Amino acid sequence: MSVVQSIRSAAAAAIKSLYNQDIPISDIAINVTKPEFEGEYTIVVFSFTKFSRQKPEETGKNLGDYLVSHFPELIAGFNVVKGFLNLGINNAYWIQYLQQHFSDPHAGRKPANGKKVMVEYSSPNTNKPLHLGHLRNNFLGYSIAEILKANGYEVIKTNLVNDRGIHICKSMLAWQLFAHGDTPESTGIKGDHLVGDYYVKFETLLKEQAEPIIARVLESDFRDFDGAEREKVEKLAALLDKPEIQQDKEKSGKINDEIKELARNKTEIMQQAKIMLQQWEAGNPEVRSLWATMNGWVYDGFEATYKRLGIDFDKIYYESETYLLGKDLVADGLRKGVLFRKEDNSVWIDLTADGLDQKLLLRGDGTSVYMTQDLGTARLKYDDYHMEQSIYVVADEQNYHFKVLKLILEKLGEPAADGVYHLSYGMVELPHGRMKSREGTVVDADDIVDEMVNTAAEHTKASGKLKDFSESELQGLYEMIGLGAMKFFLLRVDPKKRMIFNPEESIDFHGFTGPFIQYAHARIKSIMRETGVTDTRHLDTYRHNDSLLPMEKALIVLNEQFGEVLEDAQREMSPATIANYAFHLAQQFNSFYAEKAGGVYTYSIVNAESEEKKNLRLQIITLTAHTIAQCMQLLGISVPERM
Repeated sequence: MSVVQSIRSAAAAAIKSLYNQDIPISDIAINVTKPEFEGEYTIVVFSFTKFSRQKPEETGKNLGDYLVSHFPELIAGFNVVKGFLNLGINNAYWIQYLQQHFSDPHAGRKPANGKKVMVEYSSPNTNKPLHLGHLRNNFLGYSIAEILKANGYEVIKTNLVNDRGIHICKSMLAWQLFAHGDTPESTGIKGDHLVGDYYVKFETLLKEQAEPIIARVLESDFRDFDGAEREKVEKLAALLDKPEIQQDKEKSGKINDEIKELARNKTEIMQQAKIMLQQWEAGNPEVRSLWATMNGWVYDGFEATYKRLGIDFDKIYYESETYLLGKDLVADGLRKGVLFRKEDNSVWIDLTADGLDQKLLLRGDGTSVYMTQDLGTARLKYDDYHMEQSIYVVADEQNYHFKVLKLILEKLGEPAADGVYHLSYGMVELPHGRMKSREGTVVDADDIVDEMVNTAAEHTKASGKLKDFSESELQGLYEMIGLGAMKFFLLRVDPKKRMIFNPEESIDFHGFTGPFIQYAHARIKSIMRETGVTDTRHLDTYRHNDSLLPMEKALIVLNEQFGEVLEDAQREMSPATIANYAFHLAQQFNSFYAEKAGGVYTYSIVNAESEEKKNLRLQIITLTAHTIAQCMQLLGISVPERM
């Protein structure tokens, strides 16, 4: 039981005794005491005045008196500030906690709770390599999965690979037109990068072919269109001529984008890609063979990137195997009257009563749309694992999609509906702006990892502390620091917020960064080597239960809070909670072991006042090293033994 849980239980007993009120312990609000007041934890007493019939200050004092007299092993003293009861925890409690947990590398983690959760993340397209946006997705998904595990959940990590569709055909067609048989082996180019290069080539040619069509439309020449398309493009061109539209950059931009998309669809190269997609869906052996070959190149490339990033999955689903699954659900929905068919034979669901719109689920020609596939895949995943919750880690651009997905599953009576949870996150950009796949301005994940490792090497060499490292050890250290810096920087921000990734800022050894925390861990390990104590499990018990210096106590208190932080991170679905706590813990350790003038430390360990104090402080820093390592592992980051 954590100290917060112990305080809640004691406070509930006090309220029952003083006021004859049974109150759920979850209703007792407890905060960490603000630095300007004495104490470690604060009970908010305002809500108790309705049955105490006293002022908040009197209620707080009565509660404090009761806790001190009835729970002296826990509560050493108190003070009341308005409606806040600040509690001082008995030193004996902290020492007992330390000596029970300092040698446990998993202290704070929860036992198995019997609940199963699936986390789906990554979900790349096989027409290009992983890029910076994928990195935030992968790190976030992996970290959430690890946080759930640490809270006692059984977790299934999954990846739905988008390995079919028009975007794949674009790369395939460009390869046929321009590659002259090139392969990853013949070019020395990583497979996913090679395929991505041909996607950019396709888009370059597509843009060239679309530009004259767009120019004709803007000159009111609509010869490239007929029927409904001509009517639509004429209306769009007429709108662009209106002064009020010309003055509204956002509206005119959207209209221009619509015209561009219509023009792109009329190009010869896009028509060829659509034919290839039709051939793929019809099972054309030549198209399917090329598709399998090029996807194989990409899978090999992905695997190498995932391995370097430390990302793994328990199950991989492929869109090519799941995209038809939703058709059975659509047929079932039609039978139940939940869905309806339009005159063109397309199938829809009407969500207007729910404040949304009508949603297409099956085209008139019987082909499925993306939502159809997601419905079928949701059922498949539930049938495979029967999990209580299915978390989709997908950018906030898809907020509406997942709202609709959950609602449709509910209306179809699917058991998977209740567990659908969209972990929405903001897009990540570089300092120079947003990236665009079509224009080849996306920063590949492999390239940015290389940049991070090289930057880590420069910063580490500049520190001048690399003696006794072999070349292979140095390369491993640079990789650990570079990847750690990148992961921490991308995870330290609340997932819901958009962010700018600055590689140089992320590697600062003195800032709010991964390397700062990694260095704190390495420093602890260095201290332990200096003392000659490599195994702290058998250190003597500290007997002076009334004697803890302020920073000794502060560091134990902060370590003990890890269990609560873990629960907060899971409840908020935010690795940023762990990142912020880890940084605060590293800062607290640095204050504890700050070097002053003349090589004197705040709290010396090697030259402690007594052997008992030395052992106590070794226990404290051992616990701190374990907690830092746990936090960083939850973020997918390794910590070094030395730096």
